Amino acid sequence: MKRLAILIAALLIAGLAQAEMRPFVSGSLQKIERAQKGKPFILGFWSASCTHCPAELKALGELVRKYPKLELILVATDTPAEAPELEQLAQDYGVAPQARWVFADAQPERLRYEIDRRWYGELPRTYFYDGRQQRKGHSGVLPTAQLEQWASEHVK
Repeated sequence: MKRLAILIAALLIAGLAQAEMRPFVSGSLQKIERAQKGKPFILGFWSASCTHCPAELKALGELVRKYPKLELILVATDTPAEAPELEQLAQDYGVAPQARWVFADAQPERLRYEIDRRWYGELPRTYFYDGRQQRKGHSGVLPTAQLEQWASEHVK
């Protein structure tokens, strides 16, 4: 019984560690792309102060529930100091189990430029990667039908 309790505790701790927000710094995008090589995934950028982000995050949360194999990676453009608030919002929006990152650079413009030279920080910003690492970006809230269509075509 004691071993079972230790095992359960270890699994819970491992799960919590996996769910922590990671610092998004120069080179993080390449790290994410390498980890997802050959797999379609959605990369979404959001912020606690973004007016339209809650609607998109809720839609993405519903999409992940419908397509459990969907790879969804979320990056908050806030700061690591706001991580507790971001964690709570992710929980509220139903995207807490997903891989999450938070901007951790004193110059966020540098990160945005590294991500996409044509992106000036408008949120939400979503990138759809196909299995060949080709991506399409979209600024603003995505229609649910568009999310559904992409998932049905790319998630097996």
